[in-house]
Amino acid sequence: MDRIIEKKRFTPKKIAGYTTAVALIALATYFIAFGDNSSKLNVESQKITMATVSQGSFQEFIPVDGTVHPIKTILIPAVEGGTVDEKYLEGGKPVKQGDPILKLTNNRLVLDFMNQETLMNDLINNLQNSKLSLQQNKFNLRRRLATLDAQVDAAKDVYQRNIALYEAKAVSQQEFFSFKREYDRLKAERAIEQESQRFEENNARQQIAQLETTIARTSRNLRMMEDNLKNLYIKAPISGQLSSIQVELGTPVQSGQVIGQIDDLSGFKVKAELDQHYVSRVFAGQQASFTYNGQTYPLEIALVYSEVTNGRFPVDMKFIGKVPEGIRRGQTLQIRLQLSDPAPAVLLPRGGFYQSTGGAWAYVLDETGKAATKRSIRLGRQNPEYYEVLEGLKPGEQVIVSSYDAFNDKDKLELK
Repeated sequence: MDRIIEKKRFTPKKIAGYTTAVALIALATYFIAFGDNSSKLNVESQKITMATVSQGSFQEFIPVDGTVHPIKTILIPAVEGGTVDEKYLEGGKPVKQGDPILKLTNNRLVLDFMNQETLMNDLINNLQNSKLSLQQNKFNLRRRLATLDAQVDAAKDVYQRNIALYEAKAVSQQEFFSFKREYDRLKAERAIEQESQRFEENNARQQIAQLETTIARTSRNLRMMEDNLKNLYIKAPISGQLSSIQVELGTPVQSGQVIGQIDDLSGFKVKAELDQHYVSRVFAGQQASFTYNGQTYPLEIALVYSEVTNGRFPVDMKFIGKVPEGIRRGQTLQIRLQLSDPAPAVLLPRGGFYQSTGGAWAYVLDETGKAATKRSIRLGRQNPEYYEVLEGLKPGEQVIVSSYDAFNDKDKLELK
């Protein structure tokens, strides 16, 4: 009789399989519960830039391009108008104060001067004639008065002699009174002559005074016109370099027209233009510096111009102390303009990571240098070289400072 053989449900092979599956599930569950769940990315270390956090001195500054200019530039105006007749110097030539640069011709000025000179000579002749006439009149007065005095004295003698005769009835009344009338007439004539001569002398003196005043005024006008003629020679107002001259022979020039300029080469200044963002932070006396031939030289802002054009405003800077040898007009300098005083700070070198994170976090390397983890940080001020670290980083730590655009915001980077 056949026996039914019961089939075994759990063979050793199945038991082993189940055990393995359970172990794998348990292991997976462990890693899910207790393992590192952060997102990671493998990165080649050659493709990133790392920098070390340091303790140092932080100072706000901005880089500025400045241009060297002469300490001052003097414009040369034509005081009088005219036509360019001679040109003694060309642009770029050195000049000394008083050197002639141009000669102008102006026929109207020459004619006016000649007419004024003729008038002056006529006035002087009239003055001399008036003085001579006054002196002659004085002599004539003295001569006439002397004659009248003699006549008066003679008439007086006759009159006085006839008084006694008249009283003695030796002469008639008619004859006596004729002597008296002649004496009185001569006295009156002398008084009138003296008064007339006094009037003529006063009148002559007034005319002489007026002539002298007119001559003095005409003389001043003549000197001014002579100066105007001298101004037809345009001369260098200072010593320096004639940087430009803007007229040629035969060119008409108006009074007041600028015909060129002279650069004062006794010193230099630096001109620069700054972004209007800094207009409230820039002031006269502010310090700056630049490097020239391996040596650093200080500058100071001398003048801040208030007008803003196309979003920029100009400043003038002066050299403090020695001016570098070999520096030239028109040369460009890379200037470091200080916006704050130096202060102790934790420093992080600048890099492209800031555009990705806004300075809110950074990848910081661990002690092995083989991995970098995202860490929250807080940055403060910045200059073209460093960020000021306020929180999250310590001196000596290393940070990836190159761009994070390729890291897809991973929590951890594994460096190869």
